[in-house]
Amino acid sequence: MGVNDGTDGPEWDVEPEDDSGAVIAAVGRQIRLWREAAGLRAAELGEVIGYGENLVYKVEAGTRIPKPEFLDRTDEAVGAGGKISAMKRDVAEARYPKKVRDLAKLEAEAVELGAYDNHNLNGLLQTEEYARALYEMRRPSFGPDEINRYVAARMARQEVFERQPLTMLTFVQEEATIRRPLGGREVMRRQLERLLEIGQLRNVEIQVMPMDREDHAGMGGQFHLLKFDDGTSVGHWEGQLSSSLVSDARQVRIIEMRYGIIRAQALTPRESLAFIDKALGER
Repeated sequence: MGVNDGTDGPEWDVEPEDDSGAVIAAVGRQIRLWREAAGLRAAELGEVIGYGENLVYKVEAGTRIPKPEFLDRTDEAVGAGGKISAMKRDVAEARYPKKVRDLAKLEAEAVELGAYDNHNLNGLLQTEEYARALYEMRRPSFGPDEINRYVAARMARQEVFERQPLTMLTFVQEEATIRRPLGGREVMRRQLERLLEIGQLRNVEIQVMPMDREDHAGMGGQFHLLKFDDGTSVGHWEGQLSSSLVSDARQVRIIEMRYGIIRAQALTPRESLAFIDKALGER
């Protein structure tokens, strides 16, 4: 087994002032306790699992996010009986950028989610290659590790489609997001196929806002609206350089009103799927 010295890229570093650091620190402490109980020095554990001593120390100190194979090999080497491997899900979530984790947490708790998007398809609807294309065209440019991190986080959010009980999900997409071939025509063709597939789910409604509408309640920009089991709601939107969460009841009511009008102005879900199917046939 070759030795990995830990220089796998910045996507595995713990971000400063990130609350995921507590999770990674706890995992690191458990690994150190299991290593010491097994009578192994850091260098010896590293040799057994194929990683450098320096990386072992960083993981145990909570400054480096361990990869899944690191956890699996360590679990076997120290005889943890699956207890270290069981931490993989928590560790995987800690990899994602904080703002993405925060949004994913809200989506996980919501019983209803509505979204209006005007310049690209909503992240929950994106294929992996479409999402990757979006991050690759960002300016200033993201590095490969950063792109991988964001794409992985976006794909993980799509677990909302499989959650039980089912979350009601509604989306309104501007016609331009259906027609603009971001990532290239083949990428967009597969993306439209994915939209048609998702649109068949019983808990999902996708609507298209045609470009010929003379009245449009969504000119203030795109947003998310999330409703929770206790009857409360929040709004969320992203700008060029930041994102905002709206919990003030009066402002949330405005977002709810706008979203209701937007849905009424858009094509119906049935009409929208026919529109998407026609756009796919034109490619």
